[in-house]
Amino acid sequence: MSTAAKYQPSEKEQAFLDSVTNGKYDRQIVTGLKKFVDGKVPEDMLSFYSADELKVLTDLKGTVNDVEARMPVKMTRHYFELAKNSTPLQVLVKASPKETYDLDGAPDPGKQMDYSPVEGLIHKYELGLIYVASTCSAHCRFCYREELIARKEVERPDGTVAPKGLAQISEIVAYVKEHNRVVAENGGKHPQTGREKLREILMSGGDPMVLSNKNIGAWLSALAEVGVENIRIGTKELGFYPDRFDDTFFDMMDKFHEIYPGVSVRIMIHFNHPDEFLKKDADGNYMDDLEGGLQWVDSTRQAVRKLRSRNWLNVDNQAPIIRGINNDADALRIQQRELKRNGVENHYYFCGRDIIGHKAFNVPIEEAWHILNESQKGLSGVETHARLSITHYKGKTEVAAVTNDPLPGVPGGENGFVIMKLLRGAADAPDRGKVTILGRNPDAIWFSGYNDRVLYDEAGLFEGVAEQSIPLHEVVGG
Repeated sequence: MSTAAKYQPSEKEQAFLDSVTNGKYDRQIVTGLKKFVDGKVPEDMLSFYSADELKVLTDLKGTVNDVEARMPVKMTRHYFELAKNSTPLQVLVKASPKETYDLDGAPDPGKQMDYSPVEGLIHKYELGLIYVASTCSAHCRFCYREELIARKEVERPDGTVAPKGLAQISEIVAYVKEHNRVVAENGGKHPQTGREKLREILMSGGDPMVLSNKNIGAWLSALAEVGVENIRIGTKELGFYPDRFDDTFFDMMDKFHEIYPGVSVRIMIHFNHPDEFLKKDADGNYMDDLEGGLQWVDSTRQAVRKLRSRNWLNVDNQAPIIRGINNDADALRIQQRELKRNGVENHYYFCGRDIIGHKAFNVPIEEAWHILNESQKGLSGVETHARLSITHYKGKTEVAAVTNDPLPGVPGGENGFVIMKLLRGAADAPDRGKVTILGRNPDAIWFSGYNDRVLYDEAGLFEGVAEQSIPLHEVVGG
């Protein structure tokens, strides 16, 4: 990997950065199982793992089934306070031996390195994703970025093997500038990829909100200077440590907006379960709010209200549906209703990814569709914007429908159909909207579960796996 040249901010950027104040935070993070084993966590945390749980996990240490080698253990005090009275949140943050009983999975989920023209950048779709941090305030056990968080080596297209590195401002700015130059000189489309101008960047990781305000500001201003029009910040900090959204952060954001008013900022948050933001009484029930809806955790509601008080700053939630955490229609119904009431859009729910050890977490695809569909009964139209997505190597794909009744005369569809629609093609933008129709398999947790059930594959999700043999008009009963 090359060493990036130091980025030189413009006078405008430097004046902005000089005005930014870094906040001070006490997340009270506990890292590693050893502290629980040795009794070196705060007294009220000692019972978070039982003696039997710690014994099993300790016995796996140093073996191929070492749970912490797959994903390090990490938790904030704030999340512990929520999780101690919530089984779903305990599943989210507590290590379990189930994680490594079956280590099937992709070392580079989504084959992202195929779309990494410079270190730390994934340029798929019309969006660039940049890794700006390699950790979070706490670690979800199902993390889709386990190869980054755990610093695992991945193979790159040129055959070299190394851990994924973080993006460097100078290299990202140079790439965006060159890509957009080529696009402009070729009539608005890139001659190799057909992509238009790179105008949107997602700051991700890890969690960008573990960075200082100055570091976040440096990225924001550099991207704005190079012509990026929309910047997303992907974060779970509202769940793990909402106090990070403090006055110094909002002061930085307000100054950024004043200097770059044409740049849209979107905070992509990650709530998996309503227990992450709603208060509960002594019996474990949510409590009505006299103003309407349900009572929120004070620090979380304060952060959301400050975010939404700025009309140039949008907030969207997206989360996977994970076994033992939120595969519960009632919980998802409450979550979608409360988020929308408080100005947060419901963006996507995801089927599980093919990460290492994914079989410990993934809910069957058809079950996930039924859970989300059931959760949206009783919600208004604006509350039900979330769709169910599953990320194929070819691109982001919606699980659009699961039917129960067969269509007469269609072999393989005796038990009903699954209809998938390509939402965003990683390589070919024109493929958007193409569909794949599959015979049902209630046990399928990944695309491979449908390899022998492909009825129609306009989207090409099963290219090289199954032959297309039934014309679309016959499948739909034409």
